[in-house]
Amino acid sequence: MSLLEMPTLVLNRGWTPIHTLPARLAIGLVTRDVASIIDPVTYEVHDLQSWHDISSVRDLAEEFSIRSSSLCLAPLEVIVLNTYAGVGDRNVTFSRLNLYRRDRNTCQYCGVRPGTKELTIDHILPRSRGGHLSWENCVLACVRCNKRKGNKIPPEAGMQLLRTPFQPDWTMIRRIPPRPIWSSWERFISDAYWQREMVD
Repeated sequence: MSLLEMPTLVLNRGWTPIHTLPARLAIGLVTRDVASIIDPVTYEVHDLQSWHDISSVRDLAEEFSIRSSSLCLAPLEVIVLNTYAGVGDRNVTFSRLNLYRRDRNTCQYCGVRPGTKELTIDHILPRSRGGHLSWENCVLACVRCNKRKGNKIPPEAGMQLLRTPFQPDWTMIRRIPPRPIWSSWERFISDAYWQREMVD
């Protein structure tokens, strides 16, 4: 993949990641003064000219720089939008992080909050009986409740949900690769496992 096609992480004005773009499109945003480049070493903000100056000092190998007739740029790993404060796509990704947030790290059967390592994702209608991964069919359950419920639906196990599961209407990060492409992304995306969309 060429450096111009490598993904650049895009942050909103509040430095929250909202998506990624190919570097060539990120450069276009910076050129139009819609965004600024974040230095992955110092986290200082730059325009194209100051990023060219920094890149020149760092003496990049030719194959690891983006060159034009007037500029030599280190890869754009992260940019920040200068005015946009939104959070991108309004659809909520069905992910572990978002499920844990929706259920507030709480077992939806007994109400305990034992910590993430002691919580499991329970299918209300078990997968072996046709249940799917969805907002309406998945809840957090402590290990004890999950074991008690087993391959039954809650009424069969003599259990009751504390609340009806639902798809949240708040927005979480979407379109971010499950593993950061650049190490500098770690500051903004700390746990890819929790962000990854879950699919059957």
